[in-house]
Amino acid sequence: MQITKAQFQCSSEKISQLPKDGLPEFAFIGRSNVGKSSLVNMLTNHSGLAKVSGTPGKTRLINHFRINDTWFLVDLPGYGYARASRSQREQFARIITDYVMKGEHLHMLFVLVDARLEPQKIDLQFIEMLGEEGVPFGIVFTKTDKLSASQLNRNVTHYKTTLSEQWEEFPPIFLTSSEKKSGREELLAYIGNLVNQ
Repeated sequence: MQITKAQFQCSSEKISQLPKDGLPEFAFIGRSNVGKSSLVNMLTNHSGLAKVSGTPGKTRLINHFRINDTWFLVDLPGYGYARASRSQREQFARIITDYVMKGEHLHMLFVLVDARLEPQKIDLQFIEMLGEEGVPFGIVFTKTDKLSASQLNRNVTHYKTTLSEQWEEFPPIFLTSSEKKSGREELLAYIGNLVNQ
């Protein structure tokens, strides 16, 4: 899929403010330093679309980006940002949970995980909740350029082994690098197929 148009539509702090266009929504979420904004910009080929910051936890709202006038890319707040206050963390969690559980047009949620790290408890708990609630999701490994091919293969295999303790079938898995622009075609092709169904 070629992205010919990508524009910011709106930011929402509660689901009652979400766009009413009825377009399918593909949302991206992950821990607050996983490289989500960089991935959004890489996918859309638009370097300033999502604000990239050296400070984790900058995305505080649900951000909708209108793509090709046919679907929304949704940038969700990162979870597990330790330096946010407890009330802020609870607010982020409420925003995320409301959207994931009640967003009427959510077609797919992409959970971003850092390819360099062991499976993180907070990610695994979130993925488990998605399974329990029947939310369709995929896993996107970020920062794959920071590893050798053998390290990456070992880490992905380890992740799958950990998932297999809870899951009989794996969700779709994508390997990406915002710096190298790798994984972009695969991810966009996957979204394109769902948009056209």
